[in-house]
This record gives sequence, C-alpha cells and structure tokens, in this order.
Amino acid sequence: MGWGVYSPLVSLPVYVNPGSAFNCYWTMPFRKNCKITMENINDQDAMTLYYQIDYTLTEVPGDAAYFHAKWRRSNPTKTSDYSIVDNIKGIGHFVGVYMAWGVNNNGWWGEGEIKFFMDGDSKFPTICGTDTEDYFCGSSNFDRDGQYKEFCTPYSGLPQVIHPDGTYHNGSGFIVGISMIRFVLKKTYVLLFKIWVGIKAVAICLNNRIYPLLHFGIRPNRIISFPNSWLGKN
Repeated sequence: MGWGVYSPLVSLPVYVNPGSAFNCYWTMPFRKNCKITMENINDQDAMTLYYQIDYTLTEVPGDAAYFHAKWRRSNPTKTSDYSIVDNIKGIGHFVGVYMAWGVNNNGWWGEGEIKFFMDGDSKFPTICGTDTEDYFCGSSNFDRDGQYKEFCTPYSGLPQVIHPDGTYHNGSGFIVGISMIRFVLKKTYVLLFKIWVGIKAVAICLNNRIYPLLHFGIRPNRIISFPNSWLGKN
C-alpha cells in the first residue's frame, strides 16, 4: 500500500491481507507468451518473496483487451491540474485507479474534480465529477466525528489513512497520507478516439504528493497511439 505501510484492502480485483499478502485477480490475457518480473526498489532491505501464479491455456477471444497499468508520481505537485493518464488513442476500457495522496499542509485537500476528456473534447470534458472524495465514492471529506473514516467496497474505498502522531509522521514531511481506490469493471468508458484523465488540486493542495496507479484495458490491433513503451504485444 501507499507509503510502504501495510493496510488491508478488500475489493473485487485486488486484496491485501495479513500479514503481507497481495492478491490480484485482474484478467490479463496473452496470446503468444507472457513474462512476469518482480523488482525490489528498496535499496536498504532485501526482498523475501513467495508467489503463486494461476493461468489457463485456452482460446482468447479476438476482442479480449490486454491489461495495462501505469504508475506515476509527483513529489511535490507543481500545478493544480494533475494528469492521471494522457495521450491514449484507440478502443479500450478504463478500469480504475489507485491513488496515494500525501498532504503536506493543513486543511482539506480534496475539492478538486476528476475530468475525463474523450473523443475530441476541448474546453469541456465528457465526464466532470465533483470533489475528490466523491469520485472515490465517499462524501463530505470522508469525515465522521471529525476524523477520516477508512472504508472498502468491491469497487471503491479509502483503505488507508496514515494519521500524524506528532513525531515521525510529521517529521517525514507530510501531515496525513491517504490511499484511495476506484474500479470501473463494467465497460463504461469505451474509447472511440482519445482520452485524457486528470484530477484538479485546489490551491491548498499544491506541493502535495500524488502517486496514481492507472489500470487500463486495450483491444489488440485497434491502437492508434499509446504513450512511450507501455503497450503490451503478447
């Protein structure tokens, strides 16, 4: 989970369970071959890994979408319009996003709306949400009795809140760490041409830390353009 801190997560495609069990149920079809790698980006501690991979050798439908995930980081944010994903063209399915948000200042940070610019949108997006917590299916600052309240559902949640304790958490440079999920497993956002997805941070949120992980399904042989080299081929 975010910030290298364990937090349980229960959703349809992903489970995080005690003590450090990460379970993924995303469908990831392949036609010729597949390759799975694990990378330890912690240069201080060795990685102890055990795993189980389940797969089926079967016919893959011609319109089955390849699975793609893209991780980004902004530390700190420099603009109020933060791009979650951009420059994707083709036919596909936006299936969700995980977002870790580090709040470096006092006050509420989640007034920014999420926007989906699709198929030639210019000034106004096809989808324009309200506040950040609304997109992740919460409301009113995720607040109950003056405190953030964690929750998990099959499609959305606020699974992690790292509260300041007056010592290490404040000293590490942020006041509170938030992790949020939103999955759209039914084919709601089918792209006909182009998509840009972004979230707006209000002025109080500048210089925060944002770490989104985007999940996307793309139909094979129907791609016009995909950014960089994160388009699977097999």
